[in-house]
Amino acid sequence: KAGDKLIGIASSGPHSNGYSLIRKIIARSNSALTDSFDGKTLGEALLEPTRIYVKSLLSLLDKVPVHAFAHITGGGLTENLPRVLPTGINANIDLSSWTFPNIFLWLQEQGNVSQADMLTTFNCGIGMIVCVAAEDEIATLETLQSLGETVFVIGELIESEGKPEVNYIHRKL
Repeated sequence: KAGDKLIGIASSGPHSNGYSLIRKIIARSNSALTDSFDGKTLGEALLEPTRIYVKSLLSLLDKVPVHAFAHITGGGLTENLPRVLPTGINANIDLSSWTFPNIFLWLQEQGNVSQADMLTTFNCGIGMIVCVAAEDEIATLETLQSLGETVFVIGELIESEGKPEVNYIHRKL
């Protein structure tokens, strides 16, 4: 419902999504998977194992009344978040509320990928979104952090007309 808070849980990388585009970017940029990138190879950075959130989310459900979960897979934030929202509700996402991991910045720069395409193709550092009532924001953050998750308050839900969509503020890519 309007006023609910959106808590983003950090991803570990691309999470098995967008690899057709990633392959094209690597080819166009004349990069090699063995190139050095953030203290590892580019290949290691791109193939970082997908985060599995189930244990943390089950623990959270024991403590907080969660309104929705949105797993950010293919389709990125732009397509996945609206799937859990009812008609008449939009999501405002503040792109300045988390730091985009370097691997996504590299992909955008090397591939000359627009912000809209980045947000529709990749998770851009947010692998899961938890929707909770505003009064449960702190408990949600504290619970997830105590479970070792890196979390961010990335936005809130607002009233709208028509089908759900994501509005981005503080665009930064």
